[in-house]
Amino acid sequence: MEQPDPATTRPEITRLVDIVFPGATNHHGTLFGGAALAHMDRVAFLAAARHARADFVTASCERIDFLAPAQLGEIIDATGRVVRVGRRSLGVEVELVAEAPLTGERRRCTRGVFNMVAVGTPAAMPPVPEMADEDGPFRMADLVMPEQTSHYGSLYGGSALAMMGKAAFVVGTRHARRAVVMASTRRVDFVHQIRPGDMAEVEAQIEEAGRTSMTVSTQLWSENLATGERHLCGSGEFVMVAVDADHRPVALHPAQDSI
Repeated sequence: MEQPDPATTRPEITRLVDIVFPGATNHHGTLFGGAALAHMDRVAFLAAARHARADFVTASCERIDFLAPAQLGEIIDATGRVVRVGRRSLGVEVELVAEAPLTGERRRCTRGVFNMVAVGTPAAMPPVPEMADEDGPFRMADLVMPEQTSHYGSLYGGSALAMMGKAAFVVGTRHARRAVVMASTRRVDFVHQIRPGDMAEVEAQIEEAGRTSMTVSTQLWSENLATGERHLCGSGEFVMVAVDADHRPVALHPAQDSI
């Protein structure tokens, strides 16, 4: 597979998407501030490493004010982009947005700049990239950590399936604006391993939609943060079904209920 030239591939935006589960909430039932900061720091590292193809540590973060909470069950969308470049450091602006899954309402929870310093002696830092319009399929990225790997030292298949399933859930929810659950996986194939320290990125889009269900196709990619080399590591199709409060199938769109 022909790989993109890392000298010319400089992603403008890196996106980490998650769902607020009970383990990440405080006693108020909203996203714990420390968990929010961890998400932001993670996407700042990914954005910096992808931009400069170097290893980074967090030196500081500028003032961060929490403007609105992210509620249990909501989608949180953390985006990072390089806004400042120095000789050995980068400034990455990170924005954290909460999205109500059933209404699509989005609210900015917080935004701040993380100052990232390169480890070792990096090559000359590329300039700040120009902003471009985002298009194409939904994308969400994450850093592969050692606890996500198997005894073979690569991303555990269950962790990979969880990432792909989460992307299918987000895409399905945004399409239907209904509560959706996974009904089945038509096929999942893994063709390449992902090492700890690599970035894993899932691309997902609606393949087909019926009255109560939709098929979401996903692709799992690995990216070596030092070189930019990317590999297609897996693909799968997930069938998501819209359900009511009793978990019975309902029409994807309310207007179809009377059809």
